[in-house]
Amino acid sequence: MIIPLNAEQQAMLDGRYGLAKQMGMRLLLDMAAAAGATELIPIQSAHLSGVSPLTGGLGLRQFLAKLTDDPQAQVAVPTTLNAAGCDEAQFDAMRIVVPHFKEHNHEIVDLYTRMGVRPIQSCTPYEWEGVVTEGAAAWAESNAIAFGNAYCDLKTNRESGLSALACALTGYTPKYGLLDEENRRPNLWVRVTAVLDDPTDFSILGDWIGKQRQASWQMPLGPIPLITGLPADLDHEQKKALTAAAANYGCALLYIEGQGKVPPSDFQADILFDEAALAQRYAALRPQTAVSLITIGCPQASIGELRATAALLKNKTLSQDAPPLWLFTSAQNKAIAEKTGLAAIIRASGALLLENTCPEVVPYDQTWVKHVLTNSMKAEHYIKSGLNGIPTSVMKLADCVATAMGEIADFGEQGSRGAGGQGRINRPPTPPRPRAAAPHQTGAFTATGHGLPSQEDFTITGEAFVTDTPITLLGFVNRETAVIEEPGHPANGQSMAGKIAIFPKGSGSTVAPYVLLELFYRGKAPLAIVNTAIDQQSAPACSLEGIPYAYGFDGDVIGQINPGDTVMVKRAAGQVTIQVTKRAG
Repeated sequence: MIIPLNAEQQAMLDGRYGLAKQMGMRLLLDMAAAAGATELIPIQSAHLSGVSPLTGGLGLRQFLAKLTDDPQAQVAVPTTLNAAGCDEAQFDAMRIVVPHFKEHNHEIVDLYTRMGVRPIQSCTPYEWEGVVTEGAAAWAESNAIAFGNAYCDLKTNRESGLSALACALTGYTPKYGLLDEENRRPNLWVRVTAVLDDPTDFSILGDWIGKQRQASWQMPLGPIPLITGLPADLDHEQKKALTAAAANYGCALLYIEGQGKVPPSDFQADILFDEAALAQRYAALRPQTAVSLITIGCPQASIGELRATAALLKNKTLSQDAPPLWLFTSAQNKAIAEKTGLAAIIRASGALLLENTCPEVVPYDQTWVKHVLTNSMKAEHYIKSGLNGIPTSVMKLADCVATAMGEIADFGEQGSRGAGGQGRINRPPTPPRPRAAAPHQTGAFTATGHGLPSQEDFTITGEAFVTDTPITLLGFVNRETAVIEEPGHPANGQSMAGKIAIFPKGSGSTVAPYVLLELFYRGKAPLAIVNTAIDQQSAPACSLEGIPYAYGFDGDVIGQINPGDTVMVKRAAGQVTIQVTKRAG
């Protein structure tokens, strides 16, 4: 499908506005074609993820350096920057030992700033003055996307770091997905009978919703829950905790009964979150061994969270025998905390108050950080992932502070007070539930699909890597070897490097494309990527660096191709075919 371009858009595509905007426009047109969009629309704002060297890595640094070689590489709309990898002013206090980490962090922020990006270094742009939180946008920080779509007048898809940057450079986005009002309908009914009050209760609910997803559900835009049974008036911290954790598993929009207009629903299922479910999650998340570090502020702590923490710390001193307490917030909120005396109370207790960074993007020194305690399921989700791989537990804010005071320390095998007491920290990993072995396919198989308009014809032959489960690139794919490192994933321990990778789509963080870029720069990327549907995790990197990409086939490429089969992926005359040329075994 050819999208009509205005004079400015055509000039960008022709390269008259420089290489960076040309690359951005090519990517937008690729994504538009993949999504079936018929037009590009102007955006009011952009928010970019991919700032920490831990998440963006070598791929991010090399790509940004390539863009900024172009003197015309300037953003076209107000654009803000996500949380960075450290508080540079308190770098020594964070005890980071990764070589050159501070320098790489500074380099990344500087490269973005050169392009006109506002370096707020915050994962909560919706809390900042002067940030546009209405109209069509291109945001790429999962919690901010969910918050903006759910509670503000913002309309944004779940952009990757790369696609959001392309939108920022050009000022446009394809109109598809959540930018279309028809798609902003609930597809999952979540009935809550548990009594929720503390923000961590809501964080646990959000994460739990994502964990319930079934393969049979057809949710191309992720779960869009309608949640019933919640208190009538949620405060900012409760809303923030709920959306941040729901975003762990791809939720970019949710509705709460009684709070705003709810459009007609198309429910795939209804699920129940009761007191037993809440108690079970708290019991499973409670520490079972000694805690090394306590982190608060993921997403970065609001003024309300800073106030609540200061109230718990006032006139108290953290125990020297207890784990340190690190509190993460934005530069704007920290400045307010300084003026109101909250910062002084927090520091007087011995806690470390950090700005410009977030618990999930810090490279902890694992010679001493062996077990993290937090009040956030978003932090738990990412700190335990391959980014750091550190066992992480969750308790309410008051219990986290009490642990830092030395008032709670019985985290042994008999220390769990919740129902069931099944902690997973420092225990042998639970083996994945046995899956029924897929029947070995034989005979011929050919299917026809779609490619990216910006890519030339190609013919790629290689060994098939096949999984029926989405791949979380960031944190669960080794960025040096392309090995899947996710216990329980059916492809755990297998490498995509040098193979034709066939999987439904990517999941998880919006920074994921930079992992694919790094694999490409290291010579460890897949030969080609085949997805069943449009994938904001894979397609942007493939578009920008020419990794052969295809999607939307008329046959079951996952069910009919065995891992290890030799397959040929061929693009000709705008059409892509995939063919099994030799069966494995």
